[in-house]
Amino acid sequence: MSIIAEIKSRRAIRDYDQRDVENEKIKTLLETATWAPNDRMREPWGFYVIKGEAKKRYEALANEYLQERFPTKPHLIESSLKALKTTPVHIIVTADIVPGDKEASLDNEYAVCCAVHSMWLAAKELGLGLVWRTRGVGLVRDARMFEFIGSPENKKIIGNLFIGYPDGEALKKAKAPARTSFEEKTVWL
Repeated sequence: MSIIAEIKSRRAIRDYDQRDVENEKIKTLLETATWAPNDRMREPWGFYVIKGEAKKRYEALANEYLQERFPTKPHLIESSLKALKTTPVHIIVTADIVPGDKEASLDNEYAVCCAVHSMWLAAKELGLGLVWRTRGVGLVRDARMFEFIGSPENKKIIGNLFIGYPDGEALKKAKAPARTSFEEKTVWL
């Protein structure tokens, strides 16, 4: 398949089989990310892999967060926690902050976004599903997640990647995505 076809067939996968993702495949995703384009070869990414016992601690953290944020929405809390519990592995992705240089810090965030997209395409090739979460149960903007990964100095969390083997039945039920034509989004100057 061509790279263009691969990009067009990429999907956010939210439902997974309950089997572990092999460490070798996780390492392949991480290695692929390091080949993303980045300004001045700063290689501004950091990765925090969550599985096993760490995953249980993350689930407890997320439960606390969700109970505080959505006290009147128990169904939302339950479905969010189910998504966490049924996802075999999470990777928290960070970008380096360059003290005193806002532009370089922003460039680093853009590079990390490219790294995440590279991981997404590699996941598909490896038979894995991936969804990039930045809100809600991903806890990307919550200080507790930053503390959970060790409060690394000069790092900003860019995303929480949920990764696993796609649930075949859920894939069959998924709708074919549509996109607005580039023609509606493009101005030729």
